[in-house]
Amino acid sequence: FFKQKTAYELSLGLVGSEMCIRDSIKSFQRLLVVQALYEISINENRRQIPTKEIFTNIVEQSDYGKKINNKNLIWKKPSIVSDKIILTTHDLDYVNLVKDSFPKKGFSSLDGDTIISPGSKDATFDAVGSIIAAIDGVENKEFKNAFCAVRPPGHHSSQNKAAGFCILNSVSIGANYLIQKYKYKKIAIVDIDVHHGNGTQDIFYDNENVLFISTHQYPYYPGSGSEKERGKFNNIKNIPLPAGTGSEEYLNAFEYALKKLEDFRPEFILISAGFDAHEADPLAQFKLKTEDYYLITKRILDISKKFCNGNVVSILEGGYDLKALQDSTCLLYTSPSPRDRG
Repeated sequence: FFKQKTAYELSLGLVGSEMCIRDSIKSFQRLLVVQALYEISINENRRQIPTKEIFTNIVEQSDYGKKINNKNLIWKKPSIVSDKIILTTHDLDYVNLVKDSFPKKGFSSLDGDTIISPGSKDATFDAVGSIIAAIDGVENKEFKNAFCAVRPPGHHSSQNKAAGFCILNSVSIGANYLIQKYKYKKIAIVDIDVHHGNGTQDIFYDNENVLFISTHQYPYYPGSGSEKERGKFNNIKNIPLPAGTGSEEYLNAFEYALKKLEDFRPEFILISAGFDAHEADPLAQFKLKTEDYYLITKRILDISKKFCNGNVVSILEGGYDLKALQDSTCLLYTSPSPRDRG
């Protein structure tokens, strides 16, 4: 997430695919960068641009990108994911419905918000494959932590339903993968998207092995996320905040998330990294600054070093202002904010 400060820590893994980018182009006619994080022009005879090349171009365009040392970044492609892995999280009938829903041309929809195109199929399964590849990379010590630059997002998708641009819940699939393959008992998911991760909450509401923490605008879409929703094992921590919440209010409230995280003592941390709480984002009314995402991520990483050897995988969720998405993501790899220097 940012340049590591000590010699024993390994480089950052970046995981994503061209299909995630190309599908965003088709669905939105603008590149809501995942790996790229800025808008580029596309013509009818567009060429396939390698993910690493796109990201390098974005970094150079960012106000913060010139500080990034690309030698610290390790690039990794998504894994091919079996149905067995997906079915740890989603119902079989729903997975079959999703596979049969992608159109051969034009557009279709899985719900009122979730529009799909022919390229959405590969993008959807590449998004899941990205978090699996990232987890395996961390476990195999290829890199210390990883950021999955993907679209579509996933945290609104439940066991049997698409919602809010989300088709498969990649972060939840990743959590179940950690439990089943690597035998972890305590997985924490920290969701910093401005919208409540209702799908992730539903999936793990009765699961004592997973702590779900969410900071989000409330009341707002999707309508869930009150403090009363605590999970069967007190494993849900919702921190609802009003429209207009700024940096100071948010970071003060985030201390409650960090306290819950410390009390849980996670063995692995996953971050649902939405950037739509930024003041420039058009889909919500939070007022976070670009540098706040560095502070949020650093504080999570500090806790991860206490309990899980710094093992963290982050996956992109929301974020719909291209410049804010570009700068906020690039800043995660660079120097600390003045507010965070001692």
